[in-house]
Amino acid sequence: MHLQESGEMYLETIYILSKKAPSVRAIDIGEYMGYSKPSVSRAVGILKKSGYIIADAQGCLSLTDAGLAIAQKIYERHTLMTDFLIRLGVSEEVAAKDACKIEHDISDETFEAIKRHVQSVSGR
Repeated sequence: MHLQESGEMYLETIYILSKKAPSVRAIDIGEYMGYSKPSVSRAVGILKKSGYIIADAQGCLSLTDAGLAIAQKIYERHTLMTDFLIRLGVSEEVAAKDACKIEHDISDETFEAIKRHVQSVSGR
């Protein structure tokens, strides 16, 4: 199943929040993303039904292996593209916004080429 950009954003948000706190709830996602409770509830339901997240009895959300793979992929794209744009001279704020747009549309081939380039230039 192809996940839409909004679904990828939710998975990335759960991933980011889970790195900062031991549990992630729908309310945390809404606050982080600036979305209403009904919007988050609908998205969480779709992601659960699609097998990308699970919820425990207390409503704490966790990524499944499939959800984690997508979240990590999007997060890596976001962080690398932000860094790349900043190195090109783009302001940090604009770089982060543009990276967020690019991360969902860029092909794997192009991303890997940019990643190799960044690594060769930075010596990583």
